[in-house]
Amino acid sequence: MARYKIVIEYDGLPFVGWQRQQNGVGVQESIETAIKEFCGEIVLVQGSGRTDAGVHAIAQVAHFDIEKQTDSNTVRDALNNHLKHIPISILDAASMGNDFHARFSAKQRAYKYIIANRRPPICLDRGRAWWVPVNLDIENMQEAAKLLVGKHDFTTFRAADCQSNTAVKTLDSIDISALKCLNGKNIEIRVRARSFLYHQVRNLVGSLKLVGEGRWTIADFEDAFKAADRKRGGPTAPSEGLYFEEVIY
Repeated sequence: MARYKIVIEYDGLPFVGWQRQQNGVGVQESIETAIKEFCGEIVLVQGSGRTDAGVHAIAQVAHFDIEKQTDSNTVRDALNNHLKHIPISILDAASMGNDFHARFSAKQRAYKYIIANRRPPICLDRGRAWWVPVNLDIENMQEAAKLLVGKHDFTTFRAADCQSNTAVKTLDSIDISALKCLNGKNIEIRVRARSFLYHQVRNLVGSLKLVGEGRWTIADFEDAFKAADRKRGGPTAPSEGLYFEEVIY
């Protein structure tokens, strides 16, 4: 039995999320089907983390075990061949020892959120960014974001149905940058941590947007954060602006 690690890029729009579900096709199921078509084996693909419906991945990581004698390049190319009509690409495949686990071996995960901040509606980036027509003050957003770094109770940014045993998490870093473009700017919010709560990134982005709009002061943001109450937080940012960017091992 050989274990393979794969790095995956995908467009999250057509999928119900990473995980296999009853109400539609997930990324995990699509890759498992491709593996079966490649080697005839029914396997469980273990991801480094889950993504919701509509969330994209730049470099999701997963692993699986197969009995077929083959090599990493063949695994990569064969899976891409069977996935060619689906917006999933296997960027890399590597043979790993049995002690490697895509989820439990991960030391850090990185996500990126993109806001298209311009007055005209987006066209080419529709489904791949959050269109916000009101001009956002990025400097105020950056100042508010500094409050999030470190070990805190993130209940304010935790989904009501989150199943984690604790809301206390350590956010290693958050970086907010803007790139000027025609008619406005693209804002990228990057976060890094060992693990995240359900909807944590999308919820904190929703609150940072309120700061950028001037509807909240930085003090308002801090008060909501320290309240440890989801009802005090801002809206949940839409899924299509979120990207699973990297996994560090």
